[in-house]
Amino acid sequence: MAQSTGGATTLPTTGEGRGHEPLPHAGPGAGWSKVPQVTALFWGVKVLTTGMGETASDYLGRTLGPIPAGCLGLAGFVLFLALQFRATRYRPWTYWSAIVMVSVFGTMAADVVHVIAGIPYTVSAVAFTVALAALLTAWYRAEGTLSIHSVRTRRREAFYWATVLATFALGTAVGDLTAGTLHLGYLPSGILFAALIAVPALSGRFLGLNAVAAFWGAYVLTRPLGASFADWMGVSTAHGGLGWGTGPATLALTVPIVLLVGYLAISHKDTPAEPTEQTEQTGARDLV
Repeated sequence: MAQSTGGATTLPTTGEGRGHEPLPHAGPGAGWSKVPQVTALFWGVKVLTTGMGETASDYLGRTLGPIPAGCLGLAGFVLFLALQFRATRYRPWTYWSAIVMVSVFGTMAADVVHVIAGIPYTVSAVAFTVALAALLTAWYRAEGTLSIHSVRTRRREAFYWATVLATFALGTAVGDLTAGTLHLGYLPSGILFAALIAVPALSGRFLGLNAVAAFWGAYVLTRPLGASFADWMGVSTAHGGLGWGTGPATLALTVPIVLLVGYLAISHKDTPAEPTEQTEQTGARDLV
């Protein structure tokens, strides 16, 4: 079950187990988690970034064209992910900038599969599901844990970000599947995913679902949840939306992201706790 530490709800933290050399750091702080504490603000910013990535991807694609937009998205993805890997501990601006670019690039990747390759969302959703399951399986077999707060080595960090990218691509395909292929529309899809995201949360709280499994279940659903509402904001009223346009919708989502991440950077509300001997040495293995 989720634990409460310093007022923040966190997932179980496991030790290094089969881990490798800690992240390099010149001074105290080596081995600090590169991922924030899981609080209500974590989920709020995560949903906002998923929506912003959806509309930003659409805006860039329509303004610059698919190829230039894809190159820009890839460049931003590589740049900010490199900055995240170079960081020695969790930094709000670095981490959430990387999440935003994963959101933008993950959306582009899913759209390329459908629009350019012509693969139906039903097929791509299944393919991305298989890819995500394979990543989680490989991560667990290699490290013995899927807890995000055990991300203290290069290899675990690589598994983490590969998994995050897969969740964005999967969520994009699933959101477009329900809104378009199944003709639910964007607002009904958003409401559907808002209800579905409560399932892992309630299962973890009342049915004993493992906290790590509950986390990743909810994490996948944040993507179609945020993207559905963002699309609803951006598309025309003729298509059941608010008609804001993708540019204004992107700006409307960017502002609260900047404000919230700025607050987190100043308040340190989601800064991971300093690693202790127990968290470094325990061999507990999370179930999935």
